[in-house]
Amino acid sequence: MVQLADEFIHFDIGDEQVRLLERLSNACAVSGDEAEVRKIVISEIKSYVDDIKVDALGNVLATRNGSREPRLRVMLAAHMDEVGLMLTHDNGDGIYRFEVVGGISASDLAGKAVLIGREHIPGVIGIKPIHLLHGNDHRKPIDIDDLHIDVGTVTGKEKVGDRATFATQFIRLGPSLRGKALDNRLGVATLIELVKHATDNFDLLAAFTVQEEISARGARVAAFTFNPDLAVALDSTPAYDLPDWEADENVRYNTHLGAGPAIYIADSSTLSDPKLIRYIIQVAEENHIPYQLRQPGGGGTDAGVIHKQREGIPSISISVPGRYHHTSASIVRLSDWQHTFKLVMIALAQLSTDVLSAES
Repeated sequence: MVQLADEFIHFDIGDEQVRLLERLSNACAVSGDEAEVRKIVISEIKSYVDDIKVDALGNVLATRNGSREPRLRVMLAAHMDEVGLMLTHDNGDGIYRFEVVGGISASDLAGKAVLIGREHIPGVIGIKPIHLLHGNDHRKPIDIDDLHIDVGTVTGKEKVGDRATFATQFIRLGPSLRGKALDNRLGVATLIELVKHATDNFDLLAAFTVQEEISARGARVAAFTFNPDLAVALDSTPAYDLPDWEADENVRYNTHLGAGPAIYIADSSTLSDPKLIRYIIQVAEENHIPYQLRQPGGGGTDAGVIHKQREGIPSISISVPGRYHHTSASIVRLSDWQHTFKLVMIALAQLSTDVLSAES
């Protein structure tokens, strides 16, 4: 294993990185219109990379070359987009019909404050108040057709096709962080720091991807462009650690807040590469970094399309667990983010070609 300098080992996610995450979380970047986050990413990494470009879909593709031989080409992917809404019809008087972009439940929307377009025009998602409902109407599930976005007046700035996102502002809550779009601004912030602190034993291919929430379209293109030797998707995965309200005890845990980074074994679109699973676990255990295995199940990350490009790309996902993803506010533990960053940073710094040549 490579010996790492003390300042490298002891570098950690701190106040500066939390402020960066705050900027990213508060930015509006619903799938298909990721410009606001893209601007932050480019400004943060441009002086650290050897090459940077924005492709036709809007991915930010940056390369930081290593200098040792032999070395691997490693793609790290983090998606910039978030779930949200799109204005689809102008009803007049500042009221708009909309559709959801990505996985959002209509029941999570009524009464939520939103920001529309690149000018962050404030609005609210309106629904008929309970006082005006008749009979058993209040018991019926909420449907998107029951809702509208109301900006209070005709501003002339918002228009059909504009994206809208929750108006939730990022805040620190003791050991926790709360904000919108932590899926996946956590991955974006992590990848920015990994670019800044990359070691010279590998070529870092950083893909800040678009449209992950609507079938990981950006990562498919990015992986084809980079053609890496291996790939790691950095994301945030739903924590299933709340009590079971009927049984009082939840015995179907997936990931827990406070238990460290979630290493994927499998999800609905990927079987993680066994060699990479073993290597990441070995690094965690040798460096006393807490970790958890994300149990197989639904969901997916950019790895789902990356691993199927060209001749096949060994891939794995590593995520920060979080509660209430795809709603107006998520909650994560700062310690989980810190341990995730440290695990990936050390794994990359100690990476050699032997990892992929080991027996499966």
